[in-house]
Amino acid sequence: MDNMENTGNTEVQAVPAKPEKKERSVPLSITILVVLMAMIITFMATFVAVYSVKTEGGSLGTNGALPEFYDELSEIKAYFDNIYIGEIDDETLTDAVISGYVVGSGDKYAYYYNEEAYKELRQELQGDMQGIGVMVIYNADYKGIEIINVFPDSPAMDAGVEPGDLIVYVGDELESVAYLGYEGALKKLQGEAGTVAKFVAYRGDNYTEEHKFEIERSFVTEQTVDYRVYSLDSSVGIIKITSFDTKTVEQFKNAVSALQAEGVTKLVFDVRNNPGGELVSICTILDSLLPEGPIIRTVDKSGTETTPYKSDEAELDMPMAVIVNGSTASAAELFTSALMDYEKATVVGTLTYGKGCMQSIFPLQSGGALSLTTALYYPPFSENYNEIGITPDVVVELEGEAAEKNIYKLTDEEDTQLKAAVASFAD
Repeated sequence: MDNMENTGNTEVQAVPAKPEKKERSVPLSITILVVLMAMIITFMATFVAVYSVKTEGGSLGTNGALPEFYDELSEIKAYFDNIYIGEIDDETLTDAVISGYVVGSGDKYAYYYNEEAYKELRQELQGDMQGIGVMVIYNADYKGIEIINVFPDSPAMDAGVEPGDLIVYVGDELESVAYLGYEGALKKLQGEAGTVAKFVAYRGDNYTEEHKFEIERSFVTEQTVDYRVYSLDSSVGIIKITSFDTKTVEQFKNAVSALQAEGVTKLVFDVRNNPGGELVSICTILDSLLPEGPIIRTVDKSGTETTPYKSDEAELDMPMAVIVNGSTASAAELFTSALMDYEKATVVGTLTYGKGCMQSIFPLQSGGALSLTTALYYPPFSENYNEIGITPDVVVELEGEAAEKNIYKLTDEEDTQLKAAVASFAD
């Protein structure tokens, strides 16, 4: 697996968006995946490397003498071993110590995964998850979990769950979301394949129609691409990409083909709130859109520049626009900047997040893994945007009430950024 930034997955996909005043969302990873994992993975760009650094003696290298804190840590351990009256869980303690080292390194994107977390991450990056298969946001007006998308061929779809349903009670005891809180309620929806998710949802005008669900969780494929014909102009197709994982490539190609079959002649790519994803995925998609040339350049610790991915001469010959915002990050920014560099698309929206550094994942002997920043990556021709962001060609803010709404609930009439993207085709 190569670079990603991502998103994560175990159940339901919590939309990876910034909190908003009305309906806030959790940085996910795109399906009530483990909410904590979703937060961790957001804004990552990762390369999975299967090797370790060795010393002459064959053990893991420490690049010199052991740090002084090892002695102090041993001293502290002795106090706990000999005086502390409680019990210590060695596994929990080990995870905490290693995590503390990683956090203290100063690499804000570094992360330690224990064996279980690393297994979940690998599933996530493959676009696979365990759960019922829905994408959700928080509806603060009704203090409930609102379903905005139901994945195809998922347990939720088979059970009759619909976009717009509002989950108000969840869990075996059917506790209220208002009582549990958003994240607490999400955890009640999460679970492994073969277990049952119980909840009560309301739908219809003013949410007066009650539906009770008991759905057996299973393995589902994350739906990272959604597409439709623009309601105000049937010549324009809109492709919403929520993250980039290994399943995104096929979903993206299917979206383009389906829209072309419907007579669409122009495309708008919406990568607002897209935290990034897997590098091979994003480069494969860009290869289908760009002419022959570099897709990404990387610069490592020694200053060595490489061009690991290049595009062939085949390219999609259609007018394009890209919509971005402050939560467009990492691989989504590479997607945006590459199209800008080749003058393939007009970029509309607001300044992006600004993450142009790459993380590599190193499997550990324990079964866990370490993710740390190992390189900066650059667009095909322009400068690195790390800690800077990408300024759109056309800067457009959402206006009025639209600025207060979750972007997943904006109508075409309200969405000024989408309108500006469509208007760019006339320029």
